[in-house]
Amino acid sequence: MISLEFLTGVSIGAGVLTYHVIPKFREMFIKANLFGIDLNKSSGTKVPEATGVITGCIFLMVTFLMIPFTYSEYLLQDSPSGFPHQEFVQLIAALLSITCMLLLGFADDVLDLRWRHKLLLPTMASLPLLMVYYVSANRTSIVVPLLLQGLLGSSVELGLLYYLYMGLLSVFATNAINILAGINGLEVGQSLIIALSVIIFNITSLSGMSRNYHEFSLYFMLPYTTTTIALLAHNWYPSKVFPGDTFCYFSGMTFAVVAILGHFSKTLLLFLIPQIVNFIYSAPQIFHLLPCPRHRLPKYIKEDDKVKMSMAEAPLREIKPIGKLILKLFSLFGLVHLKYTTVGTEERLEFNNLTIINLILKFTGPMHEQTLTLTLLLIQMVSSLLAFTVRYPLAFLLFGEVVV
Repeated sequence: MISLEFLTGVSIGAGVLTYHVIPKFREMFIKANLFGIDLNKSSGTKVPEATGVITGCIFLMVTFLMIPFTYSEYLLQDSPSGFPHQEFVQLIAALLSITCMLLLGFADDVLDLRWRHKLLLPTMASLPLLMVYYVSANRTSIVVPLLLQGLLGSSVELGLLYYLYMGLLSVFATNAINILAGINGLEVGQSLIIALSVIIFNITSLSGMSRNYHEFSLYFMLPYTTTTIALLAHNWYPSKVFPGDTFCYFSGMTFAVVAILGHFSKTLLLFLIPQIVNFIYSAPQIFHLLPCPRHRLPKYIKEDDKVKMSMAEAPLREIKPIGKLILKLFSLFGLVHLKYTTVGTEERLEFNNLTIINLILKFTGPMHEQTLTLTLLLIQMVSSLLAFTVRYPLAFLLFGEVVV
């Protein structure tokens, strides 16, 4: 792989380029009707949407341009020998999957795709990735904790179940960031923290037996991180651009690619703890067990310039029995705000939209949007610290060693 110093320099250049290019496309996006109105502001200013496509394209351009430099020692030979074909195929497959998701994200921003497409297309985009994994590694066993090794042995072979898990990881990662979104800086900010966590994990693991895998991950994560920082500078409160679904899908697939081909997919899940919690909490609305409005972002209070939790409402008779049961369980643990009203003779039920954004606002009350973003990003950072705790000290206690 390319030297870490050169990769860092190129990545910084990509970040600087991204920072200066994004404002130049502002009017072009607005003229193409790719804009949104920030519902948590009173200005009503048009904000360019889907600018994550700029970040993604510059990321791809940089990674494409680095390919000749990465393999220059072989290309300069008259008759190249020892060319790492397996590594090269992994690189191309990774770029193919990322490009597919960048296209899907942009299509979603333009065409507003249905949820079934958002689940099907990431599955298709992950197939080249899984095929390359099968040909190059085909490692489908997991290590058993010391306490269970007497019963199950030192490892358990999962076979096709492991490929199913990796396919589902790709689908989850591409949608998880998109579900936890809706306020300035949140999508890009959480992605940046996850990327930095992955980079720290990669760097601390370079001295281990899996050095090549972590170098492969850094090849993608360093330019991704610098271009994301540039986007965050424009997306931070008050946001001048919106990243759109394009950025969310592109980010999720990038994380899935490096985790699967870098052989640390379980570690990536640790970095996605807030996204997993948000998905579980949101599931009743996502799968329409409960009413789900088009927008679940917080409600803006113009007089105080703050946001408060948003609510969903429906006639009580229209809510499914399983939905009522879920709300009762959530209410039992203080995880939902319920309000029963009567309109004429019809009894209606109102509850806060099931996202951890609204859940935080339920506990804290209304707060400024920027403060809310900082609170959520702090939770993301604490989760990363927890992930490293689980990955190293706790893993040593459970398995007797930490393999990196």
